[in-house]
This record gives sequence, C-alpha cells and structure tokens, in this order.
Amino acid sequence: MATVRELLRSADDLPGDSARRDAEILLGHCLDKPRSWLYTWPEGEVPLSRCEQYLGLLDERRRGLPVAYLVGQREFWSLALAVNEHTLIPRPETETLVSWALELALPADARVLDLGTGSGAIALALASERPGWEVEAVDASEEALDIARRNAQTLDLARVRLGLSDWYQGVAGERYHLLVANPPYIDEGDSHLQLGDVRFEPRSALVAAGAGLADLSQLVAGAVAHLFGGGWILLEHGYQQGAAVRSLLQDAGFVEISTRRDLAGQERITGGCCRAE
Repeated sequence: MATVRELLRSADDLPGDSARRDAEILLGHCLDKPRSWLYTWPEGEVPLSRCEQYLGLLDERRRGLPVAYLVGQREFWSLALAVNEHTLIPRPETETLVSWALELALPADARVLDLGTGSGAIALALASERPGWEVEAVDASEEALDIARRNAQTLDLARVRLGLSDWYQGVAGERYHLLVANPPYIDEGDSHLQLGDVRFEPRSALVAAGAGLADLSQLVAGAVAHLFGGGWILLEHGYQQGAAVRSLLQDAGFVEISTRRDLAGQERITGGCCRAE
C-alpha cells in the first residue's frame, strides 16, 4: 500500500499546467472522497486495488485523455454532469451564456430551446435556475442525448424535454422566447485541434465548415422562424468570430445585438433580439 501523499507525488509528471489538481481529482475519484479529504489525511494508506486503479488512470492521463472522461463527469454551473467521448466537456466559458440568459426579461413561463445540447449543460443549468421555464433540448447525436437524459434524471430535472434533431429539423413550426447554442465553430485546419482535451472530444461537435461559421450561419438563418417577437438568440463562438456573428444577426434583422466576453477577456457569446411582431 501507499499513502495519499505518495500517490499524489507520483503524478508530478502529468501533462498540462494542473498536474496536482488532476491527480487529486483522479485519486478522489478512486477513493470516492472529496479533494478536501486528501488534504486532511495525507498519510492515509490506500488499499492496493485502489492504488492500481489510480495508477491506471494516471497512465491514461499521461496519454492525454481528459480528466473529465476518466472520471466520467465535469462540474458546470455547480451541477455535476456526466460526460463521455460522445459529448463535449462543459467549460467555464459557456457559463457566460447561461449568465446572460438569466438576465433577460423573459416571461415567467418562457419557452427555451437549447440546440446541440450535448451533455445537457446549458439546458439543465437554465432549468435549475428557472423552474417555470419550459426548457427543451435537442441534439443530432443519440449517444449524446443518452448522457443528457441521464443528467436530467440524476439532477431531478426530468421536466427538460430532450429530442433528436439536426438543428431545427425536429422542431418545425415551434416558436420559443429564447434560443441558445454552443455549436461547432472551429475551422478544420485550426492547430488547436491537435492540443489538449479537444483531441479526444467528438470532432462533429467541434469543427464546422466555412472557416468555422457554417453551423453558426445555419442557426442564425433559421432563428427568426422559431422565435416569438421580442425573443432572443444567444450563441457561443470562437474568440475571433464575434464580428462575423454580429454581422450574421444584423443581416437576419435582429436588434440589440451585442457580444459578451468570457473570463479570459475574449469575445465568446453574441446575441440579438428578434424584432417585435
């Protein structure tokens, strides 16, 4: 057997700039203990079977596999979400979209549609904050929807409706007060696709044609037909795409168009309001 302290020290060579944090998450996962427990009991001896499990996860992490996939979950908006290789890993940047959505002056019973929901992160975060909203979430991947359904059940948010749809295909004729999406927006030639966690995330949820703007363009083009007058669309995009998305919204007739920056100061979320009918 080895102690908690010894096992954590064995992970100093993990890739990335958060080796210690990653090791703590992985060891806590193996022991089914919070990270605070590791700080409290650094000399605690770890059973051999748990040591072997932990060392196996370290080897996977050294190969680059994301910690979120190794432990099967990631926290988003204080919600513990299950994730796997069929979903994107929820990131803090997307919480900027959730914050903006919650600021909007929408009806108490607003209809909301999350397009390309993946793990359900955005839809479930909004539903957790606005019990009166009628939240719907769609994705073109049945595997991703399986994860979103599991998260909805685990978080007692099964009232969120989940369905299979390639963008607006499955919601023809439906209108909403708010459309939200974190679509693919990375150009297929972007070198960032060869770095870090994104190497292991589903390429279909990351890459878009047209310099990364194809899916954003499609979402904007179909938005007016699916919004009530005065409704909003909020879209996550790449840090260099803010101007392009603002132009798309302007050409589609949206008003009150603006862009929010993420915690790193990068343009990340652009939104606009559909003209009142």
